[in-house]
Amino acid sequence: MPEFLKLLPPEEALNRFLDALGDTALMSAERIPTAQALDRVLAEDIIAPHDMPPFTRTTVDGYAVRAAETHGASASLPAYLRIIGEVSMGAQAEIKLQPHSAVLVHTGAMLPDGADAVIMLEDTDHAREGEVEIHRAAAVGDNVLNQGEDVRQGETVLDSGARLRPQEIGGLMGLGITEIAVRLKPAVGILSTGDEVVPPETSAGPGEVRDINTYTLSALVTRTGGDPVSHGIIPDRFEALLAAAREAHVRSDLVIITAGSSVSARDITADVITELGQPGVLVHGVTIRPGKPTILALAGSVPVIGLPGNPVSALVIAGLFVRPILQRLLGMTPPCINATIDARMSLNVASVAGREDYQAVRLVPDGEGFAAVPIFGRSNLIFTMIRADGLVRIPAQATGIAAGEHVQVIPLT
Repeated sequence: MPEFLKLLPPEEALNRFLDALGDTALMSAERIPTAQALDRVLAEDIIAPHDMPPFTRTTVDGYAVRAAETHGASASLPAYLRIIGEVSMGAQAEIKLQPHSAVLVHTGAMLPDGADAVIMLEDTDHAREGEVEIHRAAAVGDNVLNQGEDVRQGETVLDSGARLRPQEIGGLMGLGITEIAVRLKPAVGILSTGDEVVPPETSAGPGEVRDINTYTLSALVTRTGGDPVSHGIIPDRFEALLAAAREAHVRSDLVIITAGSSVSARDITADVITELGQPGVLVHGVTIRPGKPTILALAGSVPVIGLPGNPVSALVIAGLFVRPILQRLLGMTPPCINATIDARMSLNVASVAGREDYQAVRLVPDGEGFAAVPIFGRSNLIFTMIRADGLVRIPAQATGIAAGEHVQVIPLT
């Protein structure tokens, strides 16, 4: 019967996996319309073709002025300037500001030559025809957006590897970049094994459970930027799993196999992975709970991950290993930032020294921030994760976390 190799800490296991994969594991690129590129990963640097904004403009409705000519102005001692014209929206500012004069401008309009500030309309009044009364002094640059203040022509505004959020889509459109090169989505083959596992639409009989892992893992893959491909539910037989794994290996950029990775009479996953190609299994066993029997392998150029069958274990381990591998395939730089939320543990939580534990918690406002309330449950209970807002990592050297101790909660998004 196969034995676990030397158990590795999660970080060391991931580094071994990434080192074996190398820096050449990168998806090809395709060109698509920018408007369709939300959440895709750039495959090229983006250079600004022009300044943005392309001209100096006002950010408010008001009067373009020379700031020095409003010095000392107030409601009780206003300054008076001649109105010499108006700049319409979307038009070239052909007027030049003369000494002791002002030009009416509207939000977004081009600033006329000679002006260096804009007085808001509500800070003005009209005492005489053709004259504006200024009730507030302006400083140079007040209510003005200068040409190139956001981006300069020739500047690298986005690096290859950036994931495109709504703000990136808007910025690209503002620069007139309507088509871009993005990485192809990695195809991720997902195999769920187990004689007891049945499809969700099936009425589960005695001893049977509905498939959860295919759907949680597919969602995680999609959110990370991959394209999940389900290969169905595979019986606990070597030949059946090997046939499905070979098909997935040929069609996929990453293969995930759930269940069958623990040392038991039905431990066939490691043997199947070995049949797929060299170098084979790199890690079999990680010092973590849940998820100790994790398998990390490389079959030719295709990474293969064997996850525990328990839904909570599978989802936690996928977050730690599947997500970084997908990010490597997509060339994402920098790696996804895992923002955390500071909280205080509400109860004592025990742990076993020598392994990392991940404790599910619920976040509850407590007047000073958040309390992290532990949600206790076994690793095959998916609703422990549904009830949770995040996970607290308990380091391998710790024997637990005391009530009142500050912790960093990794959100479950």
